[in-house]
Amino acid sequence: MNKLKALFDKNPVYLFALKGIGIYIVWYFFYDLWILPAGNVDEALSLNIIDVAAGILHAIGYSEVYTAFRIIGIGESPGIEIVNGCNGLSAIGLFIGFVVAYPGDNVKRILFLITGIGVIYLVNVIRVVILAVTQVYWADFFDFTHDYSTTAIFYIVIFIMWVIWANYGGSEQQSETVKPIHA
Repeated sequence: MNKLKALFDKNPVYLFALKGIGIYIVWYFFYDLWILPAGNVDEALSLNIIDVAAGILHAIGYSEVYTAFRIIGIGESPGIEIVNGCNGLSAIGLFIGFVVAYPGDNVKRILFLITGIGVIYLVNVIRVVILAVTQVYWADFFDFTHDYSTTAIFYIVIFIMWVIWANYGGSEQQSETVKPIHA
């Protein structure tokens, strides 16, 4: 036990990694064994994203927006379906894990988590809007846009928010061996 404590004291990156892996495992089981099978949270989030994305599409001038349960489309397009895994809930869990695993002030952490969850939600709504428009005007590029472009942007935003947390939310008492990343 003392050797383990000495290892974490000497290099806190190990503690961060261990915490991160532990939080990920807990989230994975919590999500896959309880939240996902119940479906209530995923469904509510997906329907909310559909409603907000439809509102944005109407606001920017698309009058032929339609929604049907978890499907949103424009005009004659077949629409896109927001399935579990595409509504951002698992990404929110990943983000929470990163922030909780890294040291910092708990009040700042809670405020940052609330802000970060809002940012992830907004990025996902914008992602759905982009995908709906892509399906209408560039249907041949829909799969590429869905699989690579918007997904990459989504996870880059999560990474950037974690870097912000590591730089500005971390505790004043961080070890000399763990310095925040300064750009």
